[in-house]
Amino acid sequence: MLKSMTGFGRAEQTVGGKTFLVDIKSLNGKQFELQLKLPGFLKPFEFSIRRLLSEKLSRGSLDCTISLKQTGNAKPVSINTDLAKAYYKALAELSEELNLDPSNILSTLVKLPEVITPTADTLTDAEWQEFKEVILQAIEDLNIHRLDEGKSLEQDLLLRIDNISKQQEEVIVLEPLRQQKIREGLKKLLEENVGKENYDANRLEQELIFYIEKIDISEEQVRLKNHCEYFKAILKEPEEGKGKKLSFILQEIGREINTTGSKAYDSTIQKCVVLMKDELEKAKEQVLNVL
Repeated sequence: MLKSMTGFGRAEQTVGGKTFLVDIKSLNGKQFELQLKLPGFLKPFEFSIRRLLSEKLSRGSLDCTISLKQTGNAKPVSINTDLAKAYYKALAELSEELNLDPSNILSTLVKLPEVITPTADTLTDAEWQEFKEVILQAIEDLNIHRLDEGKSLEQDLLLRIDNISKQQEEVIVLEPLRQQKIREGLKKLLEENVGKENYDANRLEQELIFYIEKIDISEEQVRLKNHCEYFKAILKEPEEGKGKKLSFILQEIGREINTTGSKAYDSTIQKCVVLMKDELEKAKEQVLNVL
């Protein structure tokens, strides 16, 4: 089963009189990238929080916001009244000078730097252990979303690979006809330009065998079939973190499709190649979202 890199997780719980809200949003990314926003009193635990998220979520572009709600006797923030009064005096004077309504000064005050600051309280060791569980709950909620999204990704990828396989089956049917068309075309060309009696038929047959072997695509079709089967086998594996491996297999599938196209010299087979390339590009776009 696949797991997507995109999802959203949330958890809320009271720890030591403080109610924490943890939001985690995840998008696709090549590596683990984290934007972490948290209250100032949690700064001592920042590295531990980052390590926990990295271990549990492994890859993706993540945005984690930890906010604090005031509960009971908890004081998540403090107000610098002296600084607020100084700001107020200056704003009131400016308001009077510009003949503005002073009723909105308070809403402006609370947004000014250092007026409202996080409390100096921190978590005890016991509270930290409880708080870790809040983060783990948010991670679990995120992973549920990732799994749901992964189911859709898996269905779409299977469809793309099956469509490539159908076009490949068509190529295998057309391959003998292509060889016959090449053989007849070269003979006709010689007869029209040299004359039927003026070339060695045995030598021509040897050259035809050499030429047809050179543009033979049977090996490419065997490898392409094996790559498609391997891709589907990887999809069924239970472990996580298959996105990069699937991407590498798609590169190999693309290599065999391109070689088939370069050797084809047949308009009908080229149409099949174009359709396979289209399905391959769609699969590559989807794999970018796979964990």
